[in-house]
Amino acid sequence: NLPDFVVAVPARYASQRLPGKPLRKIAGVPMIVRVCQRALAAGAREVVVATDDARIADALDGNGVEVVMTRADHASGTDRLAELARLRAWQEDLIVVNLQGDEPQAPVSGIQAVAQALAASYAPMATLATPIQSIDELFDPNCVKLVRRSNGNALYFSRAPIPWARDAMAANRDALPSSVPYLRHIGIYAYRAGFLGRFALLPRTPLEIAESLEQLRALEHGHAIHVAMAPEFFPAGVDTEADLARVERELLASQAR
Repeated sequence: NLPDFVVAVPARYASQRLPGKPLRKIAGVPMIVRVCQRALAAGAREVVVATDDARIADALDGNGVEVVMTRADHASGTDRLAELARLRAWQEDLIVVNLQGDEPQAPVSGIQAVAQALAASYAPMATLATPIQSIDELFDPNCVKLVRRSNGNALYFSRAPIPWARDAMAANRDALPSSVPYLRHIGIYAYRAGFLGRFALLPRTPLEIAESLEQLRALEHGHAIHVAMAPEFFPAGVDTEADLARVERELLASQAR
């Protein structure tokens, strides 16, 4: 059974690598609209886009989602959603799924799974992981790795290969050790609405700054993050022109089937 949840999509116009990213079109439809279509299909109580740009609000007009204008000076999407939760006066225990505005291929099952993971946990936030498939992925700093406790809560996230299988790596650095369940982090989160505001007030931490991973702030301050396994493949988001072209190719190919 699905819990009661909302999907909140932080969307800012000014992207360094892909200016105007939310409004870039994929097969004729703005990316932010495609993201919201995935969120609506997941069965959320409501889908709300938090943005600082009227052009994004205009693009969403008539698409069945609500738009809330937020400040332009937020350091992260989480900070933007903390303002959104305050403006919407959401109840403390409401489940808020943070779906990034550059995830036009986010599977409906994944959006539902992260909401279900939080509902079944005592942690104030939850996220997803998937098995790492190759040694190249393990050593790629853009692929964020994680390790979990026996109860499924996160122990640590890192851009480095963790855990380090000492003996297996000493024997062969070119093959993924089969003895270790290596996990890749998928950047979709669910939070209790009340925790969003508290998280945004926490000072940045040394490990967060070193790894450039915002979720480490929660761990360093002693807050649990529950990690569930993604129920299906979760395609990468859109950061570059090449990503945009790939997503359009894959979308058109799926429509042609």
